[in-house]
Amino acid sequence: MLVSNVSTTLLAKGPIPPRAGVGLKPEHYGDILKSGPDIGWFEIHAENYMGEGGPPHHYLRAVRELYPVSLHGVGLSIGGSGALDAEHLARLKQLVERYEPAAFSEHLAWSTHDTVYLNDLLPLPYTEETLQRVSDHIDEVQDGLGRQMLLENPSTYIAFAEAEMSEIQFLRAVVRRTGCGLLLDVNNVFVQATNHDFAPEAYIDAFPIEHVGEIHLGGHAEDDDDDGAPLLIDDHGNPVADPVWGLYARAIARSGPKPTLIEWDNDVPEWGELLAEAKRADAVMTDRRSNHVAA
Repeated sequence: MLVSNVSTTLLAKGPIPPRAGVGLKPEHYGDILKSGPDIGWFEIHAENYMGEGGPPHHYLRAVRELYPVSLHGVGLSIGGSGALDAEHLARLKQLVERYEPAAFSEHLAWSTHDTVYLNDLLPLPYTEETLQRVSDHIDEVQDGLGRQMLLENPSTYIAFAEAEMSEIQFLRAVVRRTGCGLLLDVNNVFVQATNHDFAPEAYIDAFPIEHVGEIHLGGHAEDDDDDGAPLLIDDHGNPVADPVWGLYARAIARSGPKPTLIEWDNDVPEWGELLAEAKRADAVMTDRRSNHVAA
């Protein structure tokens, strides 16, 4: 195995390259460390590594010595009505200091109520009150971590009648107030567009692409709502769908190559299948580079 001596080996340095990466899963530790695959980077979910030690940290450290890592949080509840959990933020800071991730991101969502933690990322009404609360929380996170945070656009299944602005307007306002960056989840765009009946291409064209530091691609599950209309669930348990690949190419045509994650968190496939999805994303970015040079 390529596991190295932690005490004598430095962490891989530098930003996340404009290539495809994948989520680091225990099922793939062995494949990754035996073969040292040609892949741009790995993402980890922060909450999976908040313990002090054990096998997860042993393998993460070995991978981190070879590749850049992006840290993706799911538990800060950026949109929650209460204060941020100070202990959670402190553990997050320790993790950042321990592994020096090249990027950190969280969701435009809420997942807590008082002392209850909900196993979901719930939507927000896009109002001035919500904007102020989200901005205050992002300021607190960025000040606490000493680094910029990327904010991910959500997948939603309901819309709020009291919304005072569009999601795009809300995201632009958050960036303007806080200086945070954005994470564009293309699958979330397609899920929302299907569930709320709008054109995903228009959303991609209007997205503030100049603030995007990372892109996510993932799979979704297909269902029907109570009226028989299509309902998509962002389950990260399937290959990236063809329409999502098309939207990704559209986004890359605007932005140029960006660090792009293949999200596959449920029914995790064999390493080769996941790597093939990453290679497909790399091919889209290579095609964008070639077209740009030709032009």
